[in-house]
Amino acid sequence: MSQAGPILFVSNTPRPTYISGLDEARLFPVIDSDWANAASAVAQVQPAAVLASLSGGHEAHLAGVARAIADQQLYLPFVAVDAQGSLPHNALPFSLRGANSDRLVARLRAAMRVRTLHATVLRRLPEVTTPISLPDTDPARDATVLLIGRGSAYPALSVALGERTGVVGALSIEAAAKHLNTRDIDGVVLAEGFSARVADAFITVLAEDTRFRNLPVVVTAQQLSIQHDLPNLELIAGEPAKIAAAALPLIRQHAFEAQLSRTLRSIDAGGWLDPRSGLLTPEAFGRDFAKAVEQTLSRGGGLSVARFAFDPRNPRAQLDAARILSRLMRQMDFGAAQKDGSVIVVFAETDFRTAHMIARRLSAVMRHTSNGKREPRSEPVVSVDSLSPSDTAKTLLSRIYADAPRAAS
Repeated sequence: MSQAGPILFVSNTPRPTYISGLDEARLFPVIDSDWANAASAVAQVQPAAVLASLSGGHEAHLAGVARAIADQQLYLPFVAVDAQGSLPHNALPFSLRGANSDRLVARLRAAMRVRTLHATVLRRLPEVTTPISLPDTDPARDATVLLIGRGSAYPALSVALGERTGVVGALSIEAAAKHLNTRDIDGVVLAEGFSARVADAFITVLAEDTRFRNLPVVVTAQQLSIQHDLPNLELIAGEPAKIAAAALPLIRQHAFEAQLSRTLRSIDAGGWLDPRSGLLTPEAFGRDFAKAVEQTLSRGGGLSVARFAFDPRNPRAQLDAARILSRLMRQMDFGAAQKDGSVIVVFAETDFRTAHMIARRLSAVMRHTSNGKREPRSEPVVSVDSLSPSDTAKTLLSRIYADAPRAAS
């Protein structure tokens, strides 16, 4: 990956020794600025990343520098080293305790990859005629965090994280592994209830799996006995609200990266994929569904449809379900999130009995999502039906929308 710009290092003290690691990793040039001039330096230098030492003298300038960074059109990573207090929403925490310059380099490289991905999306957006735009909402609102723990702090952490993101809870490492394999997770918080040996083993497995290399992992309850090769690993102790606030910038960055990846897939699909859900847009779904019904009636075979309906008071449930479906459904199947809060999936070459079984399994995965704010759980009402020789696309959909004709829930 080429580095499009220098690294801006902000500090009121001389360069620390860990900066030499950036030169050795060919992350250069590194340009210095004090805190008083950092905001103007962001505009003048146009850095690829900002690395800031919060070792003193930054208090009066931190908010202004963070604002100048956030105002950049292209995502600009902002890594705050050894922060003791609260951080701006776009400042990625990095603790030097027990860390080395290699992990700082990895943190910067992971963040700059998001910047490169953002630049790619902005460059390619004009390619499609179907309008696509990046959502202007906070990516953290659509993020999902996996909270693992079984101690007394678990409920409070669930609430603190749930006020900011979606939360999936796991009381065991085994349950956590299942969630990682079936969901799009934007961060892991490993709370109390596990020994250091178990925590080390779990993090080692994450580090060895390329799917989770850049996943933010926050450990709250114990020190780790070995160094782990995970760029976004942080040890954060304290009250649940403090842990949630410190973890959120890393979670937000990962959610933004996932959003950019879905947008690129949408561009590749000519704008017919919804960048937020990963499924088809309603217009593309209607087109493909009518074609699938027509081809099935003319050539023979099976075609089934499942509708997952959610409590309209919990719009987050629909989004979670759509992302689960986009991850788990077969390549031959397709679906879309609907304006009424439901999600419809078409199972190609599938009879009613098989579709019913698949829908039950998918709905079982959806039921385990909650968000800590005591909103209704993701309990879908699932209706399944299959194509008959006398059907059209319209009549099949009308049966699915009827009041629970055949429920799989």
